[in-house]
Amino acid sequence: MVDLPVPFSATDTDLRAEAFDGLIEAALLLDPAADQILEVNPAACALLGYDRATLLQTRISALHDRQFPALIVFTQAVFDRGSYWTHALTPNHGAGTPLRVEYAGRALQSRGRTLLLLTMSDLEQRRRRHIDAAADDYMRDGLPAWQRVERVFEDIERENQLILRAAGEGIYGVNAEGRATFVNPAAERMLGWSAEELVGRSIHAVMHHTHHDGRPYADHDCPIYAAFRDGAVHTVDGEVFWRKDGKPVWVEYTSTPIRDRSGVIVGAVVVFRDVSQRREADEKLHAALAEVDRLRERLQLENDYLQEEIRIETNPRGIIGQSEAIQTTLRQVKLVAPTTAAVLITGESGTGKELIARAIHDASTRSGRPLIRVNCAAIPRELFESEFFGHTRGAFTGAVRDRIGRFELADGGTLFLDEIGEIPLELQGKLLRVLQEGNFERVGDERTRNVDVRLIAATNRDLKQEVQRGRFREDLYFRLNVFPIESVPLRDRREDIPLLAQHFLASERRELKSGLRLSQGDVRRLMRYEWPGNVRELQNVIERATILAQNGRLRIDLPEPSGHHPAPNAGRQKSETRPAVMTAAELRDLERANIVAALRACNGKVFGDDGAAAMLDLKPTTLASRIKALGISATRAANGSAVD
Repeated sequence: MVDLPVPFSATDTDLRAEAFDGLIEAALLLDPAADQILEVNPAACALLGYDRATLLQTRISALHDRQFPALIVFTQAVFDRGSYWTHALTPNHGAGTPLRVEYAGRALQSRGRTLLLLTMSDLEQRRRRHIDAAADDYMRDGLPAWQRVERVFEDIERENQLILRAAGEGIYGVNAEGRATFVNPAAERMLGWSAEELVGRSIHAVMHHTHHDGRPYADHDCPIYAAFRDGAVHTVDGEVFWRKDGKPVWVEYTSTPIRDRSGVIVGAVVVFRDVSQRREADEKLHAALAEVDRLRERLQLENDYLQEEIRIETNPRGIIGQSEAIQTTLRQVKLVAPTTAAVLITGESGTGKELIARAIHDASTRSGRPLIRVNCAAIPRELFESEFFGHTRGAFTGAVRDRIGRFELADGGTLFLDEIGEIPLELQGKLLRVLQEGNFERVGDERTRNVDVRLIAATNRDLKQEVQRGRFREDLYFRLNVFPIESVPLRDRREDIPLLAQHFLASERRELKSGLRLSQGDVRRLMRYEWPGNVRELQNVIERATILAQNGRLRIDLPEPSGHHPAPNAGRQKSETRPAVMTAAELRDLERANIVAALRACNGKVFGDDGAAAMLDLKPTTLASRIKALGISATRAANGSAVD
């Protein structure tokens, strides 16, 4: 008789426990009603990342803290059907990350309780097993196909050996896996790799893995591989192959699909050439064209600026005078001109501060570049930043195009900031920054631009007092006041008055073509006058005298010196030498009357060489602003009627 195996006894609990613990799949015995884990096997502990004691003390719901409703639905489905499975539940791993698993549950009856036997399968491990199995099948089934592909490329290389060796272009083959099958000598020379080093390796990973700017180049985007995926010829220009030494080579290449005798695509042949020199030449050409465009724009702006200066400038270019004050100024100019130091010119209005600035510029090494002038008193507060630094299109309402600022326009030259004390306090910090660091940003632009500018500033204010009153930054004052020059008022150098008057008269004679001369009496009258408007007032007086001249004689129209005809109550004044002081309203009326007189003399014309702005030595835009502020009508002033 043959002995039959004895079946396990229902009471053999030890063996059943060993079988439970030995399961490959993770298994748990659960009591859903009590929310308890009754038993777990080692595979479950390994999968969930907990030891056995911790799991037995953990509630079922705690493993699914945010999926408790789904857990209830799954449990009910198992109890109703006897068994059920799901992918919807993701228990928490001991490390705190959710697990992607498949649950399979079966209902068990034990001592009046309904228990749940649960097995868990790791979906990620299952996927990897499927991939490994597919790879095994592919390896077994693909060997004949590989051998057929190798024979195709061997035939290509053997039949075209002479062509491959003689060709100046780089040529290599890749199979359908993207691996090199042959490489010609030209490709070896251009890439620095030998054929033995490349054959059998993924060609994309070796030399086509990254764009020229460092961005990764995914192989599924590679046009070389695309040839044997879509069966089309791909021609590309403007990419890089990476040499063995890590240097990029700019290439243009063509990837052509290769088919075997049955028409199946088995790979591609790539022909490429080194275009680095052509690329470098193109980049230099583009850079040169961009520089030409930039210089053309800058020259156009400089031309526009200088044309404007020519239209409105009436002052002589030279500093005229023989007084000791003028000689001292000229010595200071000679000392500071060759340097790059900032210069602060102080003095009353009309003393010729701009002439000193121009003399410094003309004697400096920057004389070949323009002297850019900015009248800070004539710029609206909201446009200071745009005037200094420029703006981009759309930076603010009315910015319809890009505009270069005065700092950028003066790059390599000199920037003359007249009336610098008028700059708003909140913008003085930005001015200080560009003076210290030499860079700035246009309004509405994030690009930082560098400039090399020599700064000359001028003011008729006492900037020290402005600093004490908190209206001017102390650090900016010290940055500007590197080399101070004082422009002496005309009343303190009276010996220069005849020279200046003669110079202005000569300029007017050239325009009027007359033989006018200064008499000794004219000179004595000019010498006695106090000249509160300084040289500018003298020029205006001479110009007015030529206009009023009759019968070849100048008519010098000057206010009488203070105290020349004393008033009846002059004896009650404390001192006859006390200077006359005008109120703000009187000054405003005087300025209004002066502008009206100029408009009448010029028939209401503001702009141009024969306009009122030129006569008053003002920019046309500045005069227009003052006319508007004073309520003057140029037309009525020209007709001699009442002025609004």
